[in-house]
Amino acid sequence: MTGVHFTNRRSFLRSSAGAAVAAVGVPALCREKLLQAARQEGGHPLAPRRAHVAARATNLIVVNLTGGLSHIDSFDYKPRLQADHGKTIDWRGRPFFLNASPFRFRRYGERGLHVSELFPHLARRIDDLAVVRSMVNDHISHGQATLAMHCGLTTVPMPSIGSWISYGLGTREPNLPPFVVLASALPYMGNQVWDASFLPAHHTGTRLVPGQDPVPHLKSPLPSVSLGQLEQLMLRTINQRHAEDRQRDPRLQARMSSFRTAAGMMKLAPQVLDVSGETRSTLEQYGVAAGDQQSMAWQMLAARRLVERGVRVVEVVHTGSGANWDSHGDMQQHRARAGELDRPLAALIADLKQRGMLDQTLVAICTEFGRSPAGTENEKGRNHHNAAFTCLLAGGGVQAGTVHGQSDQYGNLVASDEVHVHDLHATILHLMGLDHERLTYRFGGRDFRLTDVHGRVVTEIIA
Repeated sequence: MTGVHFTNRRSFLRSSAGAAVAAVGVPALCREKLLQAARQEGGHPLAPRRAHVAARATNLIVVNLTGGLSHIDSFDYKPRLQADHGKTIDWRGRPFFLNASPFRFRRYGERGLHVSELFPHLARRIDDLAVVRSMVNDHISHGQATLAMHCGLTTVPMPSIGSWISYGLGTREPNLPPFVVLASALPYMGNQVWDASFLPAHHTGTRLVPGQDPVPHLKSPLPSVSLGQLEQLMLRTINQRHAEDRQRDPRLQARMSSFRTAAGMMKLAPQVLDVSGETRSTLEQYGVAAGDQQSMAWQMLAARRLVERGVRVVEVVHTGSGANWDSHGDMQQHRARAGELDRPLAALIADLKQRGMLDQTLVAICTEFGRSPAGTENEKGRNHHNAAFTCLLAGGGVQAGTVHGQSDQYGNLVASDEVHVHDLHATILHLMGLDHERLTYRFGGRDFRLTDVHGRVVTEIIA
């Protein structure tokens, strides 16, 4: 959740301190009565909502590779680029030198798909993946491209896709947020990436910061006050404020929902994020070391545990706006990033499949754009490239082991079956049971949607 949300919740708890002390010894209301009270106020704002179409997935895990993963150095092998290394092409009115990939590729899986040496573990899961090699983003700067990948439009502040899904479907577990973001560092554009914008505030993503205190300000400021007593206090305070507010004021429901979720998180979040109870083989599969609460291995395992306990959307940010995939100076920087991600990500897919969760969990591995096949002579790095790049999908209704779309012989432009960011969003929403044309919210006198007036469902990758 954004800093604003934690500040509001913390301030609310602190402002209630005196009343809470007075409430000690008063019988606690059970959470069901609290939920009933919320419904009497006009309905629990995060209550489950009916899907538009038959859902293929009930959960979504987004793995956000910040900075721009190079498609031609990972999952889009270009033998012609290797052969023509050093030759020049005309690109946007200027001559550029073609630069071959410094990484070796091998064939994997039943279809013999090429994957680079950067991803040996994920390569062995290639038959579980759909590889989309024809992605296009309208923006070439990190900030705008990141917003486009998350929010569709960049001209005005828009809700994140996770917020749209929360708004469209509600929560599966009322004691946990419907949309959680695991982010060691802020990505480009910061909290805006998971903001609800003009949607009701309770659809904003809740940020967990991997480490010793992943959810700041979560603990009650009054250690001797029980959860039930806090609920009693909250209900009385809400009723007092209701007399002062307009009837059915949405801000009232947002406060109630925020407090209820916070109260539930006091109990459930520590349990969900504690991986010490996992089997030794599972911890080894992900690569989680003893005491680890921060690595990408821990984050991938935490993502599985979150969706397992009812969180509808989880985004894992790898790695933030610094020390990421933005390899301008030297493509060998990709080795370090892939080394952090490859084994845990492959383990996540394998673990979901082994537990029977992959069929109901859509995993989207995305980056804001790719990297250019051409640059200056003997250049070691690559520049931003939004005209063609690759995203991966797995689980939740996706046709496994397929390749959709192609870039040209150098990976410079899309050659067939272009998939715009709006198309990707429409497809993800469809798999989650939402019609991107019907999922709208009226604001400022017009109906907004994630895909604006664009987008088509890419049926070719749906099983």
